[in-house]
Amino acid sequence: MPVYEYYCRSCQSKFELLRPMKMATIATNCPSGHEGATRTISVFAAIGHDELGQSMPLGGGGCACGGACACGGH
Repeated sequence: MPVYEYYCRSCQSKFELLRPMKMATIATNCPSGHEGATRTISVFAAIGHDELGQSMPLGGGGCACGGACACGGH
């Protein structure tokens, strides 16, 4: 089961909830008991290391030959 992030407008808090995918968009109660918390967009960053041990972001922003793909059309 995936973890989803939700936002409660009543107490202005964000929280995570483990629930089935089919329930991801259904409003839920926040940990404080307020009704109607809605799912938010989750953002995360993956950090790796290059051959010198320096931090660098992993992944990319898609293709369009911006250097984040393997199409070779730079």
